[in-house]
Amino acid sequence: MTGDNELMTALRAPFTTQALRRAAFCVAGVVSAGAILAVPAIGPGVGVLVLWATGALADRPAPAVAPLFLVLFPLTVVLLVVLAAPLGRAMGAVHRLLAERLLDVHVEAPPPRPSKRISAVVADGPGWRAIGYGLLKVPLAIPEGYGAFCYVFGVVNLSYPVWWPLFRNHPPGTRLGPVWALTPFGAIGTRTFAGTFLIAAAGLAMLLVAPWLMRAGTTLDVAAMRRLLGPRRLAERVRELQVTRARAIDDAAAMMRRLERDLHDGAQIRLATLAMNLGMATEKLGTDGPPPDLAQARELVALAHRGAKDALAELRDLVRGIHPPVLDSGLADALATLATSTAIPVAVDVDLSGRPAPAIETIAYFCASELLANAAKHSRATRIDLSVAGSGEHLVLAVEDDGTGGADPDGPGLSGLTHRIAVVDGRMRVRSPAGGPTRVEIELPTHA
Repeated sequence: MTGDNELMTALRAPFTTQALRRAAFCVAGVVSAGAILAVPAIGPGVGVLVLWATGALADRPAPAVAPLFLVLFPLTVVLLVVLAAPLGRAMGAVHRLLAERLLDVHVEAPPPRPSKRISAVVADGPGWRAIGYGLLKVPLAIPEGYGAFCYVFGVVNLSYPVWWPLFRNHPPGTRLGPVWALTPFGAIGTRTFAGTFLIAAAGLAMLLVAPWLMRAGTTLDVAAMRRLLGPRRLAERVRELQVTRARAIDDAAAMMRRLERDLHDGAQIRLATLAMNLGMATEKLGTDGPPPDLAQARELVALAHRGAKDALAELRDLVRGIHPPVLDSGLADALATLATSTAIPVAVDVDLSGRPAPAIETIAYFCASELLANAAKHSRATRIDLSVAGSGEHLVLAVEDDGTGGADPDGPGLSGLTHRIAVVDGRMRVRSPAGGPTRVEIELPTHA
């Protein structure tokens, strides 16, 4: 059954929108490579054009024109050096846009140039890296162009049996020249209708192999693009740290506001009611002598007692939301306790060589709690597997259910987890095809 699915996928691959977009990207890459190869001719061409426009070439012998070239050519080279980095940045922006629109690949733009001075323009690292990408684009265009050639001419060759009867309907006995078709193995010619089926077979083979050739070419291109057209690793790391720091500050501020609201709307009101009930009970009991209304005093004391227990329960919930006390016994016991409170049966498997940092344990616990709650609420699962494995520098938390699938990594629940674990350089992988199963893996460092 799996082999049939793979065969159908291979047969459908040339006729998908993705294949058409890859072909457009490959064609754009070939055009870009051709334009880059034409750049060396710009210097002499500009020099000749300027000399012709100024009339310097008119009625002058070659020895008299040579000194003009010796002066004009270095100036053209200097101009190209000054313009290279800005042109590289513009070319990089175009290729990043093509990758995003046609391949659904987002490459971060490098930081802007710090200054507009000539020295900053000439020493612009991202601009020169973009020039390097442009030079690398020439060999990268070979597999891309080969894949696009197979894709375009595969369709053309496949159409030969269709149009042959329409245009080759000459009287019997007429001798016609061969009709040629381009293939990766050379040109194929035919004089008969039967021969068009050989061309169509070659076109079908070209069409079937084209998506994989284009995929190989674009994969190499995207790798070079990420390396040369994006920010340097240090700059990207600094940007990630800035984003995670801002998120950590926002999360801390949101937690403080939530604690303040919960204390004000919950425990504080209950404690105020407790104090009021105790004050009223004191009045009912009186200051001396027999109590005037013992029944009402007992009722007020009972209300105060109930209010005190409710306030304590709310305070325990608040403390549990900050740091679950069950984590004091370790992550394994905490997850086992968490699993018993889930409506769906949960199998827990924890295999840790050592105990992670307290902050990592807390994040792992709350991630597991959120994932189990999501599975119980949305997945329609009958069983959940919760596992934690880790040794050395990393810990992997995995939650898998046998539900209906379709979990959205960009939804509010999972995206919130992504932001939370990003604070400690954590990563999340979601695999949730339609029909299930759903598996979410969260990788965390063992030390914050």
